[in-house]
Amino acid sequence: MTADAAKGTILVTGANGGLGSAIAEQIASKPELSAYYGLYTVRDPAHTPALTSALRHGPTHGHDILALDLTNLDDVRSVADGIKVRVSTGEIPPIRALILNAGFQDFGKQSWTSDGLDTTFAANYLGHWLLTLLLLESLDREAGRIVIIGSQSHDPNDPRNVRGKAFKDPKYKTFVSDAAGFEAIAKGTWSPATEDSTFRGGFRRYGASKLFLIMMQHELQARLNADPTLSKVSILGVDPGAMISGMQRLAPWFIRVLIFKVIYPLVLHLNPNGPVRSTSRSADDILEATFAVGEEGLSLKDKYFDGREPLKTSEESRDPAKRELVWKETVKLVSLKEGDTVLTYWQ
Repeated sequence: MTADAAKGTILVTGANGGLGSAIAEQIASKPELSAYYGLYTVRDPAHTPALTSALRHGPTHGHDILALDLTNLDDVRSVADGIKVRVSTGEIPPIRALILNAGFQDFGKQSWTSDGLDTTFAANYLGHWLLTLLLLESLDREAGRIVIIGSQSHDPNDPRNVRGKAFKDPKYKTFVSDAAGFEAIAKGTWSPATEDSTFRGGFRRYGASKLFLIMMQHELQARLNADPTLSKVSILGVDPGAMISGMQRLAPWFIRVLIFKVIYPLVLHLNPNGPVRSTSRSADDILEATFAVGEEGLSLKDKYFDGREPLKTSEESRDPAKRELVWKETVKLVSLKEGDTVLTYWQ
């Protein structure tokens, strides 16, 4: 299918990972989804074995594979500019769905970007935040939807986090209280590897990045609702659950091999609908949220799901003052300025 004949565009970040490729495969293989034009972003388009294999399931699905480094804000701006031109000229249709799937977890092997930011923070949150704000002008104004990929790690009080003990210390029960706290997470000086080099330190950094992403969901929806031209655009979140994917590539042996290659596959085989989920199941849940409508056909807005079950996000993520704080600090960190985004209330 050619781009101009497609009924809309679906953009998926991190499309070469386990979950990303599963999402791409379902889009390509289902007739009702393959009619959309696909934009699949990856770090290295020359090495996309999982994505290439997934897209073979839909030979008629029109798509492009784009290089995107979410940890490089200049690259995010460049890619967004290219997409905006293609939409504005009619080369591809407006974006019906923006699925912010790309994810990174360092498992204690902390690293930083060229800008001196914690890689987990930049890859999971900051790059996605900027990409979204820049692409709002290219979204379908009537039915556009943004979908974030959440995680239990964003909530220290989630019962699923008890076993890992990452949040056992009371000082980790809250992520951010002020601008200095936000900066510490951004620069990787909060729960750094020098303090805790185990997977727990990495899990806390991952949790902080996911908290900010979920705060973005709540805050952006409120700002969209008040926008005269973007009020019909919706944003949802989905926790895909524990999956066997490439996310564990930096994990220590007992996590990467024993848990995710021995124990979890066995649990999944014995209980396919249990706590360990296949990437195909989670991809299905995400695409269900992407195209679901509420009662009487009304668009869903600012809802969060664990799979397909509605779930309340953490108390901290719903704090209006903290959400505004994180938003404003993010605006400063990415140097967003007038004209960069069509969102009326961007400051």
